[in-house]
Amino acid sequence: MAAVNAARGEVEVVLGGVTRRLCLTLGGLARIETALGLSDWSRLPERLARPSAGELMAVLAALVDDELGPLDAGRLDPREAAQAVALALAAAA
Repeated sequence: MAAVNAARGEVEVVLGGVTRRLCLTLGGLARIETALGLSDWSRLPERLARPSAGELMAVLAALVDDELGPLDAGRLDPREAAQAVALALAAAA
C-alpha cells in the first residue's frame, strides 16, 4: 500500500484485522448525505452523536478506499468502526 497522503485527508486504520485507508471524497460525502438523509452537511455531527449500526457502517463504507475491497461487517468491532470514522472525518477537516 502506498504512503498515506495526509494533505488529501487520508488516514490508515485497522478494521477487523485488515489495514484500510480512509478518506472523505466528494463521492463519499454524497453517499453519506444520502445514507443519513441529510439535506445539510452541517447536521452530520448531530446525526453521528448516536448512530445506529447501519448508519455507522454506511458512513464507514463511504470512507473506505474502494480498491481495498468491501468491508466484512461481521468482523468489525463497533468501537473500532466508530473510532475509524472519527479519525477520517477529523483528517478531512
